[in-house]
Amino acid sequence: MLRANTTNCPRCGSPNLIIDQEAGEEVCSECGLVVEEDIIDTGPEWRAFTKSEKALRPRVGMARSYTLYDMGLTTSFNGNRDARGNRLDSNTRSKMNKLKRYDTRSKLDDTWGRNLSIAMAELDRLSALLHIPKAVKEHAALIYRQTLKEDLIRGRSIDAFVAASLYAACRKNRIPRPLKEISKASTREHSEVSRSYRLLQKELKLKMPIDDPMKFVSGIASKLKIKQDTEHHAIEILRKARERYGLSGKDPRGIAAAALYMACMENDDKRIQKDVAAAAGTTEVTLRNRLKGLESVLQEPGPMVDETIISAQTQ
Repeated sequence: MLRANTTNCPRCGSPNLIIDQEAGEEVCSECGLVVEEDIIDTGPEWRAFTKSEKALRPRVGMARSYTLYDMGLTTSFNGNRDARGNRLDSNTRSKMNKLKRYDTRSKLDDTWGRNLSIAMAELDRLSALLHIPKAVKEHAALIYRQTLKEDLIRGRSIDAFVAASLYAACRKNRIPRPLKEISKASTREHSEVSRSYRLLQKELKLKMPIDDPMKFVSGIASKLKIKQDTEHHAIEILRKARERYGLSGKDPRGIAAAALYMACMENDDKRIQKDVAAAAGTTEVTLRNRLKGLESVLQEPGPMVDETIISAQTQ
């Protein structure tokens, strides 16, 4: 096979190098120098003569995943048949079963492997229960591995740090999952999960993005079965409040609940403050305070820059 390689022949400088697949050598076609030998063939060991036959014969394993305690790089023993498919005798099967048992014990012999096997099982349970995307789940597993590497879990609860890592991954990827919802699905108390999250954030120096109130509107609206027009109106209220710098320093879920309650009142899709606050995971007092703040912000005139732009456009 003749090819033009970026690496030229070291003797004559010719770029025309020939790869001999059978001998595993790379030879210069001009002077005959063997440039490289013992080349490993990374192709498949089978042949396919049609496109459909080739598609049915891939040889790949699963991709590496942080959500598996061994990242998916595992070995397995199947001691019933040999390479030709013949059934093994009883002595060989007994020996293979012993090897399989020793292999399983060696994987979980260290503290790291046992910890990860328990943690990843709990992460699978939480992710399935809270409908967490796969990418966020991978990120949570990576955060937990960093926590384990920093030796922060010694003497503390594994389940609490799994829930804290999942909450940190959700915040990093801007997935609206409140800490109360995650701690409710966890086996540990809310105070323990929040304490583990604060320790994790401090030691790993994680910088969390600020939550946008608009992403909480759809979740609260779906719980209250609010009309789509009312939901869109609540988002418009939040946009106007943002233009007047009225969203900074406030709880995003409380602001979203207040905007949704205001939109319900204006669109004649009335809901009780108690129900809106419960759907948002906040209190009625917080809802009323955020509602007063939104009303005062929206009653103020807009920024002077916007008025100048609008007057220039009308002229």
